[in-house]
Amino acid sequence: MSILVVNQSVIDTFISLFCFLYIPDMKMTGFSGDSIWDKFVCSYWLTRAPLWSVLHVSTYGTLLMALSRYIAVIYPIYYKNV
Repeated sequence: MSILVVNQSVIDTFISLFCFLYIPDMKMTGFSGDSIWDKFVCSYWLTRAPLWSVLHVSTYGTLLMALSRYIAVIYPIYYKNV
């Protein structure tokens, strides 16, 4: 269970980091669209894909912790042996 809590803490740290990085409003001036960085910013960063990915992982981590607790309560002997 402690591994799941540590995993959730790391994921939540990334969520707060991405939320902090998305606060400034990026203006689309100065982008030529030819470089690899410009394509990355337009197709990946401005869609906020990193933030949404980490939010989904956080939701699944919370679900996994709840399922682990459910199994520990319903089947305590099996949970202790496994």
